[in-house]
Amino acid sequence: MTALPTLFISHGAPTTVLSGTPAHHFMKTLQDVVPPEDIRAILAVSAHWETDQPMLGAARQPETIHDFYGFPQPLYELRYPAPGDPVLAAEIADRLNQAGFKAAIDPRQGLDHGAWTPLLLGFPAADIPVLQLSVQPHRDPAHHYALGQALRPLREQGVLVLASGSLTHNLRELDRRGPDAPAQAWAAAFADWVNAALTERRDEDMVAYRSRAPEAQRNHPTDEHFLPLFVALGAATPGQPAQALHRSMEFGSLSMDSYRFS
Repeated sequence: MTALPTLFISHGAPTTVLSGTPAHHFMKTLQDVVPPEDIRAILAVSAHWETDQPMLGAARQPETIHDFYGFPQPLYELRYPAPGDPVLAAEIADRLNQAGFKAAIDPRQGLDHGAWTPLLLGFPAADIPVLQLSVQPHRDPAHHYALGQALRPLREQGVLVLASGSLTHNLRELDRRGPDAPAQAWAAAFADWVNAALTERRDEDMVAYRSRAPEAQRNHPTDEHFLPLFVALGAATPGQPAQALHRSMEFGSLSMDSYRFS
């Protein structure tokens, strides 16, 4: 079996599912990026599941979690009824434990909007088993990069590592005039630096982004929405350049950039 790529998707606001934005239309093409028939299961690494140690969702039928407030009612009516894979979740937890991580499973964890936003748009049939992997916001990018390295062999077993977060994430500086607001220079500079670092596979620069990227603190006051990217990067084939699948900016400073790693 040919190894699957890994993906990093900037999922944006929950309304991405209902919007007509460029990012929405891009996510609808995900099955052109990775054909569903090649995928045994999807391991979704979501910025919205935070735990002290790596946790694997092991529900047989993960519920659709509406982990947001004050949004249009149609969002709360959406469901993504994909099956889970408890056996695979246990296997992945064992793999991580053997690699030195204190991983465990959660038999009740559902799919939060970081997971189901790109999945609902990209794989709407919801017939591929999905399980989530949490991030550890108190740990650094190097921890998550190593987590990805431990997951790399899964790609040869038909498991798609789909990391979902945000290339930039400073909600206090969003331009509330709307998704078409002009891009801010400080956000664009950061997104361009990341694009160059990923396409040139400067992994050391990426892991040290807080000290090397322009306006890192302003673009990520906290790390959690950037951490999934490092899992996808660590799970990728070393040295192979990333491919920018989509680049756009919403609300002036919310980068919707998404990448494919071979």
